[in-house]
Amino acid sequence: MKKLFGLWMVLFLCAGVKAQNIVTQLQRDVAGQGQVTIHQDEKIAALIGSPASSSSQSSGQVLKRQGYRVQVYVGSNTRNSKNEATKWAEAVRNSFPEYKVYAMFNPPRWICRVGDFRTIEEADAVMRKMKKSRDFKEISIVRDQINISLE
Repeated sequence: MKKLFGLWMVLFLCAGVKAQNIVTQLQRDVAGQGQVTIHQDEKIAALIGSPASSSSQSSGQVLKRQGYRVQVYVGSNTRNSKNEATKWAEAVRNSFPEYKVYAMFNPPRWICRVGDFRTIEEADAVMRKMKKSRDFKEISIVRDQINISLE
């Protein structure tokens, strides 16, 4: 049990160190620790990739982190709610094309959220601008996982 705990501690401590991928991280030789040997096809290691490139998309690399979004609509899990979320998303895109809009199903409800804001102050400024337009009334700021483009 102590060896397993030690192995987990080594893995967590090594997480901050740059490495090619998790496989090479696990196979690293640490003095006084056990050694992990992984036998696998090279294609699997190629699929894993490096930590920075694992979230890459066609338009560039994207990091995910905790941040804020402006919530415009919350519904239930009905088809009507899906249509409403899509309708609100289109309305936001027309009024504020500079922000990304996310109409998605987050069980058990359909929601429409706007933006990828790192701070609550950024989200608050956009929320106030949206309220000022008088098109969006019941909006709020929510904590969410945001996308940060590395372009």
